[in-house]
Amino acid sequence: MNKLENLKLDELVEKVLHKKEEEEKEKKTNVLLWVLAIIGVIAAVAAIAYAVYRFLQPDYLEDFEDEFEDDFDDIEEEDIFEDEGEN
Repeated sequence: MNKLENLKLDELVEKVLHKKEEEEKEKKTNVLLWVLAIIGVIAAVAAIAYAVYRFLQPDYLEDFEDEFEDDFDDIEEEDIFEDEGEN
């Protein structure tokens, strides 16, 4: 009878240990999922903020090109070639 009781106790201890291992594994999985979820949320917020920034940012290059073209509209081709001939 003593051996039978020992076997039952061993079996119970094994079940308890196995159950604790499963709980620990489940906790690690939950922590990993939470970390990945937080990283995903941060990345999504950053992407949205960047998109809004690019949408609202004024286009300085377009203004520069307009000013650059205006400067050369006043000069005629004849004036350019006359300057080269004088040198």
